Amino acid sequence: MALTVPTFVGHSAHAATAIQHWTQPSGAQIYLVQSPAIPMLDVQVDFDAGGRRDPADKAGLADVTALMMGKGVAARDGRPALDENQLGEAWADLGAGFGANAGSDRMSFTLRTLTQPPELLQKAVELAAREIGEPSWPEAVWRRERERLSAALREARTRPGTLAALAYDHAVYRQHPYGQETSPETLARISLDDMRARHATLLPCRAKLSLVGAVDRAQADALATALLARLPQGQSCAPLPAVPEVTPLAAPLDERIAFPSAQAHVLFGQPGYKREDPDFFPLLVGNHILGGGGFTSRLTEQVREKRGLSYSVYSGFSPGLHAGAFTVGLQTRADQADEALRVARQVVRDFVAQGPTEAELKAAKDNLVGSFPLRLDSNRKLLGNVANIAWHDLPLDYLDRWTARVDAVTLPDIRRAFQRVLQPERMVTVVVGGAP
Repeated sequence: MALTVPTFVGHSAHAATAIQHWTQPSGAQIYLVQSPAIPMLDVQVDFDAGGRRDPADKAGLADVTALMMGKGVAARDGRPALDENQLGEAWADLGAGFGANAGSDRMSFTLRTLTQPPELLQKAVELAAREIGEPSWPEAVWRRERERLSAALREARTRPGTLAALAYDHAVYRQHPYGQETSPETLARISLDDMRARHATLLPCRAKLSLVGAVDRAQADALATALLARLPQGQSCAPLPAVPEVTPLAAPLDERIAFPSAQAHVLFGQPGYKREDPDFFPLLVGNHILGGGGFTSRLTEQVREKRGLSYSVYSGFSPGLHAGAFTVGLQTRADQADEALRVARQVVRDFVAQGPTEAELKAAKDNLVGSFPLRLDSNRKLLGNVANIAWHDLPLDYLDRWTARVDAVTLPDIRRAFQRVLQPERMVTVVVGGAP
């Protein structure tokens, strides 16, 4: 299966490339874009091991598991153990980079390396495979990192923006894992055994690998096998437990948190939609008009330009495997917070009820379609798009049809989608700041 898409480097387009997809005997799914212009390879490996699978009393487990996997590798098969400093030196010697991180849905590993000489590529892949499959879990390093992270979390809670975001997530998601707060208390409950248990769920059959660079299909298949070779092999790949969906809000909530700041931080919204929603493109284009298009958006026009109530105001959806939040956010003088909130709420109500104008729709389409090449103007950006296709099981012609899908959105499409997804009368509001 293949898809022709343009790749861009700088301002000039290269010859069309193809996204190739296949499944290995292990069950690992591979997505490849060959990009031979420069001898470089970018790889992303994704697993369903993100924060949505953290127990509530151990929020942050996915994040710290990804962190600790880079703090040392165990001795295995005649290879010596490497501590975090030796790992850093090894990557520097190779001129390559490797990292791990966890989001709400997935745990991801990224590798960037030259492909020439071939020996260098082989060494980079072998070292990445050791980090993915053979972390050493050093106890002393975890104690140190737990103290560092706990101090950073305590410091962050002294800032009004952090308090607003935490209160807002809790109010929108309630008991769903998307709204869990990582705190010094939850970190204190996380043990290395918890991390080992999370790591044990990373099986080759659950991996989605996206590759962009100067390798062909045979090389990519061999590299994918090597990257996953140190994970448990041949184990049963039973489905992971289902995670409950986000519950829609039944009633509005208005939460005011006093804080000694001149600026008030204002957030309001509700659960939005899942990434698989068939109205993804009407919601994308509509939000660009409402508050996602920067200085051209309706919220900016009404809140900033006409009334001077805030320097910036935005709206956005965050769709994932579950319904991510729809959020409107702004900062304003504390004595203007109620007026700014009133205006922003009215803009959202009017937009949901009436939708955009023809002129707004045309301007949004022109902007989105015209800026589309910037989403693909480097191998790293292209990798992100390919990984998005892989993770959400999007059609292989997704990028090829993106601009056409945007251009096909109509005014009735936007009105219908926004009226189905948003209920302005049942939104959560959080305002932090304004106390003496």
